[in-house]
Amino acid sequence: MQTRDSFPHRVREIENAWITLADGTRLAARLWLPEEAEQHPVPAILEYLPYRKRDGTAVRDELTHPYLAGHGYACVRVDMRGNGESDGLMQDEYAPQEQADGLEVIDWIAAQPWCNGKLGMMGISWGGFNSLQLAALRPEPLKAIITLCSTDDRYADDIHYKGGNMLLENLGWAATMLSFSAAVPDPQLVGDRWREMWLDRLENMPLLAETWLAHQHRDKYWRHGSVCENYGDIKAAVYAISGWGDAYMNSIPRMMEHLRCPKKALVGPWIHKYPHFAIPDPAIGFLQEALRWWDYWLKDIDTGIMNEPECTFYVQDGLKPAPKYDERPGQWVRTHGWPAPEAEVEMTTLVLGDHGLVVSGELSEARRITSPLTAGSLQGEYIGLWYGADFPPDQRRDDGLALTFDSTPWAEGVDILGQPAVELELASDTDCGQLNVRLCDVSPEGESALITYGTLNLNLRNDPELIEPPVPGESMTVRLAMDLIGYRLPAGHRLRVALSSASFPLVWSPKKRSDLTVLAGRPTLTLPTCRAEYVDMPFEPPEAATPCRLETLRAGAPKRTISEDVGSGEVSVIVEDDMGDVRFLDHGLRVDQRAREVYTSHPEDATKTRAEIHWTYKACREEGEGAFSVTVDSCYQLRCDETHFYLNASQTAREGEQVISERRWERCLPRTAI
Repeated sequence: MQTRDSFPHRVREIENAWITLADGTRLAARLWLPEEAEQHPVPAILEYLPYRKRDGTAVRDELTHPYLAGHGYACVRVDMRGNGESDGLMQDEYAPQEQADGLEVIDWIAAQPWCNGKLGMMGISWGGFNSLQLAALRPEPLKAIITLCSTDDRYADDIHYKGGNMLLENLGWAATMLSFSAAVPDPQLVGDRWREMWLDRLENMPLLAETWLAHQHRDKYWRHGSVCENYGDIKAAVYAISGWGDAYMNSIPRMMEHLRCPKKALVGPWIHKYPHFAIPDPAIGFLQEALRWWDYWLKDIDTGIMNEPECTFYVQDGLKPAPKYDERPGQWVRTHGWPAPEAEVEMTTLVLGDHGLVVSGELSEARRITSPLTAGSLQGEYIGLWYGADFPPDQRRDDGLALTFDSTPWAEGVDILGQPAVELELASDTDCGQLNVRLCDVSPEGESALITYGTLNLNLRNDPELIEPPVPGESMTVRLAMDLIGYRLPAGHRLRVALSSASFPLVWSPKKRSDLTVLAGRPTLTLPTCRAEYVDMPFEPPEAATPCRLETLRAGAPKRTISEDVGSGEVSVIVEDDMGDVRFLDHGLRVDQRAREVYTSHPEDATKTRAEIHWTYKACREEGEGAFSVTVDSCYQLRCDETHFYLNASQTAREGEQVISERRWERCLPRTAI
C-alpha cells in the first residue's frame, strides 16, 4: 500500500469536537476538513461507530479519512452514545436510540459552515449496518452510502444465527463487546469526569448475550434494523462491498436483486477489513474507488462509475488448503446485475447419487448421516478478523465424519460464481437436528479445500420465523443454499459434497445428538457456473494517508488450537485473539488487549457442549496530562441441557491495583428453537 501526505487540499484536523443532541447528551467526534472548507463548503462523509476513535479505530481512521479530506470532503468520525468519549450509555447494537442519535448527527453535520448540506455515510461491519439503517430512514442530506461487510437481514446474516442455528460467534461477540464497552474515556479529552463516566458504564453494563439468546428465531427484535423488511425505504445510492474471507457476502445478492435505488456491488478475496489494507491480496485502491463514488453522488462529477456493470467479483483460484493466505491468485469478472444474466452465470444440476456426484442418476437407497457432535473443528473462523489462522485447513478429517459424494475429476475445471444449493428429502431420528453442507475441492493427492458451506436448523427449515420440530422418521423436503462464492476448481480436481449433522464450534450443538437419513430419490446440487468474460484488474493500486505514529510494545499473536481428550472424546477449539500492546505516540495512550476463547463438545452428549471466554483490557497513560492506569477482566460462560441455557458472566475493573467495580451475572434461558 502506497501512503501519501500530499493531496489537492490541505487538511485541518479537529482531534475532538462535541455534538450536542436534543436531550443534552454530547457525542465525541474527530474531524478532518479541507482547510478552505468554511469559505468553500464541501460534502461530508460520516462514519458512526462504538469502537473508540481515540484508539479502537485510530489506525485505520488515519489511513482513510485524511485521504478523503485531502480530496475535498469533510470527514466526520463519531463515537456512539456510551462509547469512547461520548456521554451516556449503550444498551444494545442497532437500537432505536442509536438510529435517532444518528439522524441528529446527520442534521448537525449538514448545518455546519464547512458542509454544503450533502452527506455520504461509510462504514464496515457496525458502520456498514447503520449506514443501511439510517439510509432507510431517509434523512434528506444523505445522498449515498458505502456499506462494507454488513447485512440487510440481522437474523439471517450477522454474528448471532446462521440458518437458524446459533453461531458460537454469538457468545464470542458478546464477550468482545463486554470488554470493548468497558474501555475508559480518555482523561486527556474529557478531564476529571472520566472516572465518573467510566464507573457509570461499568455499573450499567448490558449483558448482550442474554438479549440475543432470548430471541432464537426470527422475530420482531431481529426485524428491527433489517432493511430487507422494506427495501423500498432506501432511496440513497448504495455501494455494497464484502470479501470471501468475511461472513457477510450473502447480503450482496439479495440487495442487488431487491434494492430499487442506484446500486453497485463488489466482492473481493478479503477478510473483514477495508479493501485497501486487507488480506489476502490483491488489495485494491479502495479509497480511489470511493472517491469515484462520492464525486459522482456528492459533487455531480460524472466519473463513469455508474456506466460500468453493476457487480464486480473476484473469482479465486483453487489453492492447497491453508489456515491463512497472504494472497489469493484469481481473476476479476463483472456481471450486469444480480441475478446475473444466464449468459454470464449458468446453473448446472448434479445428483447426489449411488456413484457420487453425477450429471444424471439417483440415490436408490437411503444413506445415513451419523456425525459425532465434535464434527466441524476444521471449519475455520466464522469471520476472519484478527489476521490469524482463521481460514479452514485440510477438510479430510471432517470429511471422514460426514456423508460425502464426490464427482469424477473435472477435465477442464469449473468456475463457480453464486450460491450452490442442495435439495433433498431428509428424516431425523429425533425431534430436532441440523444439516450442515460443505462443498470442497479435492485435489488428485486427496487434499480437501473448503469452497463454501451452509447450515440449517431443522426446527426452522421452512421459515426462520416458524418453529416446526421434525417428526422423528418423517420425511422433510430441505433446500439449503450455501454461501455466495467465486472459485475456480482446477483441472483434474473433484468436487465433494459433505453432509454432516453437526458443525462445532461454528454453531451450537442441537439439544440432543440427532442422526439424519438422506432418503432415496434424486437429491441434487445446483452449481452456478461463471460464463462471463474475465477482465484485467479494474482498480488502481491501494493508496492511503500517512499511518498514525504507533509504538508496538508487544506484537499481536492470534492463535487457534484444536485439542482432544482421547478418554472422553471431547474436542476443544481454543482461539487466542491477542491484539498486542501498543502506545499512540501523538497522545501517549497505551492499550493492551487479548482474549482466550475455549469451545468444547462431546461426541455423543449434547448437554456437555460449553464455551468460556476471557478478555483482558489494559489502558494507561504513564506520565503527563491525563495520566491513569486501568485494567478490566471480563468473562462469559455458556453451558446447556436439553431445555435451557445457563449463562454466567463476570467483570472486574481496577484503577491501578484497586478494584473499583465488580459485577456478576447468572441467567437461565429456555431453549425455544435451538
